[in-house]
This record gives sequence, C-alpha cells and structure tokens, in this order.
Amino acid sequence: MSYCFITVRLSSSRLKKKCFLKLEEKTILDHIILRLKKFRLIPIICTTDLKIDKGFKKFANKHKIKIYFGSNKNKIKRWLDCAKNFKIKKFHTVDADDIFFDHNSIKKSMILLNKFDIVEPSSNSRNGAATEGYSFKTVSLNKIINKMDLNNNKLDTEMIDNIIKKSSKFLKIIKLKNARYITKKSFRLTLDYKEDFILIRKIYLKFGSYESRKNINSYLNKNLNLRNINFFRNIDWRNKQIKQLKDG
Repeated sequence: MSYCFITVRLSSSRLKKKCFLKLEEKTILDHIILRLKKFRLIPIICTTDLKIDKGFKKFANKHKIKIYFGSNKNKIKRWLDCAKNFKIKKFHTVDADDIFFDHNSIKKSMILLNKFDIVEPSSNSRNGAATEGYSFKTVSLNKIINKMDLNNNKLDTEMIDNIIKKSSKFLKIIKLKNARYITKKSFRLTLDYKEDFILIRKIYLKFGSYESRKNINSYLNKNLNLRNINFFRNIDWRNKQIKQLKDG
C-alpha cells in the first residue's frame, strides 16, 4: 500500500486559502484526494494543530480518510509524528497545491525505497512540473530528526533542501529520474499564484481530475502558448527559495 501524506495548511502568504479554490463544484483539495484514490494511493491529510486548520477534519470525514494535526512550523516532525501515529513504515508527500501529480512517478519513487532511505523529487518536478514529492522511510526520517536535533515544534523546516543535503552523510538518498513523457519546455503546474490557477483551470476543463500526466503533457506540448500564462512566476518562486535556503 502506498500512503500519501497531503501536506496542507491555510497560512499561505501568496494565494490565500488556495486549497479551497473551486474547480466546478469541488475544491482543489477534494480533487487531490479523489485523484489519489482513483490511482489506488491512500491519502492522509497531514495538517497543523492551529485552530485555522481544524476545518480540514470535514474533508477527512467527507472522503472517509485519516487526518493528522501536528506541528505548524516543523513540517518534517509533523510528517514523522503522523507516520508514527498511524504506524506507517514509508510514505510519499503530496503538496495540496499539486493537483495534477503523476501517480506513476509516485509509485516509482515508493519502489525505490526498497533500496534507499529517501527519494527526492525529479528535477522536472522541482522546476514547477509538480509531478511528485518526497518518499521517506519513517525510520530514516526519525534518524534525521534525532541526529540533526530537529525534534522541536518551533523549528521552521518548511524548506527542507538543506536538511536533506546534510542527511546524505548518513542516509542513502537518490533523486527520481524525470519521466520520459516530459514537455518540450518546462511548464508550471503548481498552485501558488492566481496565474497558476488560470492554467490549472484550463487543464481541468479540458481533462477533468483523472487524466494521466502523459496525456496532459502531450496536450501542453501541442499548446506551448499556455506556458506564457504563468511560467514567469517561476522567477518569483525561485527567488523565494534561494532566500529561504540562505536564511536557513
């Protein structure tokens, strides 16, 4: 069984309450949960213990899935505590702003955990394609927190790149290869800005929630003009990443 922790909270600074934006009658979060279920991935909502995030309970009840309320700032501790709470040995992380994740890439990532401790997202995914997240063995994440003294709810681990890089000294880590069906040019399919939502909505109106990334990418290859809707936002996103990495 492949467990997927949907990492979500309502404190987004760029696009307020983005997981509640609607595509027809359902929210972004609804679509992510339904897409995971469609491809036989087991969704668990992994959110914070802040009062503002208690409303996610109704989504868990509605879709009959598990939910965990954990550390607000310390995301990796939240993941670990969630895994321990439900006695899960390995899991994949799915951001609640990546509606068109690639289920095949997620499953390949999880298979690699048979030989590795952590599987990082592919370069293509990190460049905005939003095809998959991280795969972790729970025992390996526990090692990171203990060895790097990160067992503190007040620590901000939102940007985990430096943490993963340092943990490579004592863990086996591999980056997932890009899927073969990549686009001719990079597209941004994560949801952080209003322009992202415009592109995502266009894709949704064309395909709905369950289309494969192979077919979505084929469509984007034939309509490269769609890239202009939001790809310029990658500059803003990268600048923020660089700043947070330096601060960390």
